[in-house]
Amino acid sequence: MKYYDKLILELSKPGRTGYSLRQNDSCTTDALASLPEWGKRKTDVCLPEVSEVDVVRHYTNLSQMNFGVDTGFYPLGSCTMKYNPKINEEIAAMPEFQSIHPLQDKNTLEGIRAIFDEMDHALAAITGMSHFTFLPCAGAHGELTGLMIMRSYHMSRGDLKRTKVIVPDSAHGTNPASAAVCGLEIVEVKSGENGLVDVESLRPLLDDTVAGIMMTNPNTLGLFEREIKQIAELVHEAGGLLYYDGANMNPLLGVVRPGDMGFDIMHLNLHKTFSTPHGGGGPGSGPVGVCEKLVPFLGVRVSGYNGNFPVILRAYTYILMLGRQHIKQAGRLATLNANYIKESLRDAYKLPIDSVCKHEFVFDGLKEREGENHDELPTTLDVAKRLLDYGFHAPTIYFPLLFHQSLMIEPTETESLETLDDFIRVMHLIADEAHTQPELLRTAPHNCPISRPDETTAARNPKLRYE
Repeated sequence: MKYYDKLILELSKPGRTGYSLRQNDSCTTDALASLPEWGKRKTDVCLPEVSEVDVVRHYTNLSQMNFGVDTGFYPLGSCTMKYNPKINEEIAAMPEFQSIHPLQDKNTLEGIRAIFDEMDHALAAITGMSHFTFLPCAGAHGELTGLMIMRSYHMSRGDLKRTKVIVPDSAHGTNPASAAVCGLEIVEVKSGENGLVDVESLRPLLDDTVAGIMMTNPNTLGLFEREIKQIAELVHEAGGLLYYDGANMNPLLGVVRPGDMGFDIMHLNLHKTFSTPHGGGGPGSGPVGVCEKLVPFLGVRVSGYNGNFPVILRAYTYILMLGRQHIKQAGRLATLNANYIKESLRDAYKLPIDSVCKHEFVFDGLKEREGENHDELPTTLDVAKRLLDYGFHAPTIYFPLLFHQSLMIEPTETESLETLDDFIRVMHLIADEAHTQPELLRTAPHNCPISRPDETTAARNPKLRYE
């Protein structure tokens, strides 16, 4: 067993200490005796007895077992895992921000309120919306908030029969999930062979029971919905609203605004588009913006106080750092990087839709060579596992569900040409291994602390405590 394979409790030795604290007067016998019985422990707490060097090495080794955008390229499609500039963290760590409390006197929070006002103005300018609420704490939370606004709008007009939401078959899974939580019925609209919403399939779905449509543009295949103006006109003519899933907003920064496309409601993932780090369940912020006629419905309360302020602050810093002039470069470079990788790898990986992409694109597994059966080649999972051996995080796999072996790659704008070229080289190397040494992929990774755990058992029967 390697040193870092052990739990901190397994490193424990009786009597070993790392640091001794002076006896605190508040922990005297008299003080403890004044505690109510329900507040007293019935058994001694099981804490590890370890030296300082054991603690430092243990947690340093644990941190090195994980992968993050600070340690390597993270081409996770649909998630926009861009580098988080450290100036964001320095600003968020300022005591003037860290020490505030939402219940303190409002007169002492004028600077904080100014930041919210300026963020509202900046996001409105970037997206074409009128105003934003910062209460939602994540993208899906923003979706739910936006759909609640959509329902409230229709109910305010006495239009109670509008209970259906149209969702493309290429949508993020949170779209139908959020609609269901909001009590709405999901109606799926098919994509055409070009990967875009089929307008002719959409027409018969539009009637007076439709509350609206949820769309991501560019969509989950990384393709811009070229018929969006026509789609907006059709939905509006039917009395519905358009909801914009902002998860894929990054390539549009300073180029196209959802409000100009005809969207009425949208959320932004500040922890994606505006660089705040995310993953592992947080942190996040999903502010919701609306067009002018929906501003009266922004008052819906979905969280306490004013949302996740540290994340909002990081995004505010990022916007100020780039400014109006340079923020548009982020989207252009993200699009350039994605197309560069796609065109460089299309000889080795199957490209189901041959089109210019935006920030991301999707391969359908390995491309077979002469005499090979595509279904007998190593799978997308095998490719993803093998990438770990070469120091890259795997792209998103098996999503979107439109293809059997989806491999979804998003480089973002923060990666250099040298990093992209190294990734392309490794992807070609893995493709060659797949044809000449397929078992090497099927048993990968070979250089990681953990190889191929039984993920089903781990999910259904997790061991969450030390025994």
